[in-house]
Amino acid sequence: MNETLNVAQYFYLHAPQRPGEAARLLGGLRESGVNLLALSGFPAGRRAQIDLVPADPAALRAAARRHGWKLTGPKKVLLLSGEDRVGAMADVAERLAATKINIVATQAVATGPGVYSALLWVPPKDVNRAVKVLKSS
Repeated sequence: MNETLNVAQYFYLHAPQRPGEAARLLGGLRESGVNLLALSGFPAGRRAQIDLVPADPAALRAAARRHGWKLTGPKKVLLLSGEDRVGAMADVAERLAATKINIVATQAVATGPGVYSALLWVPPKDVNRAVKVLKSS
């Protein structure tokens, strides 16, 4: 496989589910100089859960203190990118399944001509094993 794989720290917070909240949060991150490697948001009951994968976790923690945000984490997420092709994520899923590693959640997107990127969450106890499985050819 021709993928690039990194383990990154992510944090999450809960925010109100209403117009303007994403703009407020993202504006606060911009104002604080926090660069994100990835962002994921989705409904969580009546609120939204926002997963933030910062380039600099300390900068995110400082911004959260400054803005009064309650972060949970750090936790680990796999950042995967590679050649976009039919079945690229199927190959990843099959390799993990063969070693009985569960994919807790994933998000993937084609990020340019011939390139895909994905966030891959596996159980914490399986992160290191998943890295070995996905890095072996």
